[in-house]
Amino acid sequence: MRYSRFFLPTLKEVPAEAEVVSHKLMLRAGMIRKLASGLYSYLPLGLMAIRKVENIIRDEMNRAGALEVLLPIVQPAELWQESGRWDHYGKELLRLEDRHGRACCLGPTHEEVITDLVRKEVRSYRDLPLNLYQIQTKFRDEIRPRFGLMRGREFIMKDAYSFDRDEEALDRTYQTMYETYCRIFERCGLDFRPVEADTGTIGGDVSHEFMVLADTGEDEIACCSMCNYAANVELAPAAVPPASPPAAAVSEMKEVATPGKRTIEEVTALLNVPACRLVKTLVLLADGKPVVALVRGDHALNEVKLKRVLGVNELSLADGETVRRLTGAPVGFAGPVGLTKDVRVIADAALESLCDFVTGANKEDYHLMGVNWGRDLEPPEFRDIRVITSEDPCPRCGGRIEIRRGIEVGHIFKLGTKYSGALGATFLDPKGRQRPIVMGCYGIGVGRTVAAAIEQNHDEKGIIFPVPLAPFQVIITLVNTKDETMVQAAEDIYRELLGHGVEVLLDDRRERVGVKFKDAELIGIPVRITVGKKVKETGEVEITQRASGRTALVRAESVVKEVLNRLK
Repeated sequence: MRYSRFFLPTLKEVPAEAEVVSHKLMLRAGMIRKLASGLYSYLPLGLMAIRKVENIIRDEMNRAGALEVLLPIVQPAELWQESGRWDHYGKELLRLEDRHGRACCLGPTHEEVITDLVRKEVRSYRDLPLNLYQIQTKFRDEIRPRFGLMRGREFIMKDAYSFDRDEEALDRTYQTMYETYCRIFERCGLDFRPVEADTGTIGGDVSHEFMVLADTGEDEIACCSMCNYAANVELAPAAVPPASPPAAAVSEMKEVATPGKRTIEEVTALLNVPACRLVKTLVLLADGKPVVALVRGDHALNEVKLKRVLGVNELSLADGETVRRLTGAPVGFAGPVGLTKDVRVIADAALESLCDFVTGANKEDYHLMGVNWGRDLEPPEFRDIRVITSEDPCPRCGGRIEIRRGIEVGHIFKLGTKYSGALGATFLDPKGRQRPIVMGCYGIGVGRTVAAAIEQNHDEKGIIFPVPLAPFQVIITLVNTKDETMVQAAEDIYRELLGHGVEVLLDDRRERVGVKFKDAELIGIPVRITVGKKVKETGEVEITQRASGRTALVRAESVVKEVLNRLK
């Protein structure tokens, strides 16, 4: 491809709307353009990178025995009502009506549609196992779209769905998909970790996220430095102290004035106590009903764990009015002493052995010191409801935990019979008995994978594409488009590379060489060949590796062989 004929509108300045590195660079490199909030047009360079990911996905999914389909993005409400998700999925589900007044939605995922397809076609155990996948546009009406392709409303996704006769067969399929995903992201040239994860709104019993490691990642991952354990901090179990009675109380409970001191930092500084001796009292609404959660001052509540303990779908912090009605005090002064028995109280397990601790006094501008279980209040229900920290041991081997940041690019689930049971997708087993099909589902964010690759591979000059994802493998920078010797040398190299199947961009623009160099670095093509005055003086051209910045002089007649070796 000749740059002069290519649609590649690069930008010198960082657009004001861009927040994270990938968003900034994808806009500057002419890969995407914003249409509206969370909606992006893919320009040629961006689409080429996305197609690279899609091709790797197709190759590996086909290799694993999956079959490609294409399902409608508009889905009838009846299917979602059958599964029970029409009312529970939330506002991310964009609901609409057609001209006949029939309710439908834009598909954020396709469990219902694929299950409906299979229930109409699969009859016998002989039709199983079956694994169907598609690469298609999804729509989720995010409340706050941000970060470009990282969290848009419309996005390209690979979603696959497996159908097996029993849990044992699903285990085999799941392991195959786990290994397939590892190969996909390895082939993309990414540094990633598979991590144990929460199943979220999709449901099911077991799931793994595939996280690209990057300092700018939204998610925190608990990784063991000694074994291969890794889990999203939402799921990772925190250390639970051995069951033992709390230490004997030393102090009497007393009320102390803490005027205007609401935060952990303010209260501990005033009372001269460490945060680990303060108990945070959080009033929340669980499916609309008030609950109280207690965690240590130096720990954070894990809402995913608490939702599981409570068995609820929705969990949010209560508003100030609810807090005052329940405790008699404004936010920042709530405590567990004296709370009505009508409200459920869940305390983190790390609090069970705590004694002489500090809590809010349920009275504005006051806290309680010297509080003890049993003496001053009934012991609540103790469960693991906090976020794991680097101070906790590995749940698997006891080794040291590291908290790293990652970007979720893939997620696999064991669904079981959640959807097949609800929608009546059954088969006849060898004994003629009707049984529900056992399902799994497996997703990859295609555009997000490209964005994650940029988050992981960039410098102050621009993108550094891994070779497998690069829109072009080589860019030829022609220094002087008016010099016949340079032009001829560049053309010869260009044609020879094309003949070897190399994806090459010839920068034949009548631009200053400095502009050409900056654009080449910005768009991140792995190898740059510079055809300049050296080709006239010594018959040599420069080869520069984008990742390392190393430059070498090579004879023009040998440059193609050298490039092919470097691309292997």
